[in-house]
Amino acid sequence: MLLLSRSKGLLLNDYSDVQHALHGREFRAEELPFPEKVIKDYVKSGHVTVRPGIVPLNESIFDLLTGRKKWLCARCGNRDQETFATCTCGRCQKKCVYCRHCLTMGIVRSCTKLVTWCGPEPALNHRFIHQNTHLCAWNGTLSDEQSMAAEALNQTLQIGKSFLVWAVAGSGKTEMIYPAIEHQLMNGRRVVLATPRTDVVRELLPRMRAAFPDVPISGLYAGSQESNPNAPLVVSTAHQLIRYSNCFDCIFIDEVDAFPYHFDPMLEFAVRKAAKPGAPIAYLSATPPADLTNDYASGKLRGVMLARRYHGHPLPEPRFQWIGNWMQMIRKGQMPSLLCEWLSEKTNQKRQVFVFVPSVTLARDLTELLQRCGFERTAGVHAEDPHRHNKVSDFREGKINILVTTTILERGVTVPGVEVCVVGADDPVFDDRALVQISGRVGRSAESPTGDVLFFHNGKTLAMIRARKQIEHMNQIGGFH
Repeated sequence: MLLLSRSKGLLLNDYSDVQHALHGREFRAEELPFPEKVIKDYVKSGHVTVRPGIVPLNESIFDLLTGRKKWLCARCGNRDQETFATCTCGRCQKKCVYCRHCLTMGIVRSCTKLVTWCGPEPALNHRFIHQNTHLCAWNGTLSDEQSMAAEALNQTLQIGKSFLVWAVAGSGKTEMIYPAIEHQLMNGRRVVLATPRTDVVRELLPRMRAAFPDVPISGLYAGSQESNPNAPLVVSTAHQLIRYSNCFDCIFIDEVDAFPYHFDPMLEFAVRKAAKPGAPIAYLSATPPADLTNDYASGKLRGVMLARRYHGHPLPEPRFQWIGNWMQMIRKGQMPSLLCEWLSEKTNQKRQVFVFVPSVTLARDLTELLQRCGFERTAGVHAEDPHRHNKVSDFREGKINILVTTTILERGVTVPGVEVCVVGADDPVFDDRALVQISGRVGRSAESPTGDVLFFHNGKTLAMIRARKQIEHMNQIGGFH
């Protein structure tokens, strides 16, 4: 995404143009709208840094003896040698090593130069601050527990310390971070709210714009058309932060345990590269990973635990239902009778249902099977579905009764009154975190705080048992047992 264009008539040798274009961002040299001579002049003046995109790692004695070279991608931090390849480069006319790990963000080769601004920071436009004594327009009310958590978060970030908000699904984590975001913005700081998945960005972006109507906000994800990536408040997938460098004063990471963030070192590298030195990080999760929970338990990381939802009702606890060899039945075009009975009951009750399945193929097969069995207002979604955002929107609006989905919708999506079943909860793709998050889709609204969570299986797994025990434990902490 180019920030400037020659067609806009900008003076390319104007200091402010280069400063605002490059500050806080990292570009491949070929992406820049400035002539090479202009960039060289700023390099000589010490305002711009240029570094190679692919660099050799320190070689061990074994590497030297075998003649094998190892590489590091300076943009995404990739060190996995299996994800590097070579090509005949049309740019330098040589054999170039390139990184396949971040290829979707634009190719980085051995001859690629990464360009960043290292001069004085530009004066950011914070007119919206001076026009307002308060930036947050959300008119809701936090519960006492939420207020205490929000205050602890705000005070900790103010002193530059990181913080963990460990709060059950549906506890109102987004609303709890509004005061801290407002304080950071009022003090002229740049803030990013990052999350691992595009669907969660699309869910959060309108909520943020409604809460901060006078603040320029940019939403960044694959396919977004945002024209202001340097907005003071950015809502972004973690992948998009690869394009930033030394930019943000404060970072909020929502769903820090989610795939792919928790499983891909590149994304943590991207977050830390996008942060300014010493920038605090607020971690938000209902199921934080072990390293964060251990740091919290030991006192190394400040934080707060909320075991109750904002409306004061307990978390719906999942039920287990054996249905036999569900996968074989679906592949043969046979509807498991217990699943059919449950869905018919929910349809008669006019309840909307998420049906989670472990794979894209099963999502397609089960969607077709349900439609053939008379469940007409049924649709299926998965990560490769180009229409999934429209289908989710139709589901919210009540145009769809049953939405069959992979784990792509296990978190970050709120539909009041929805109920949930997992077909094949015994499949390895459903670990305990995923099952807890899926259960957390139910009972989120004060108007409909209860609902059914049903795990259909062909044999209980440890993940299923752990998920139910974790939910029961949170309810116990919350005073419901």
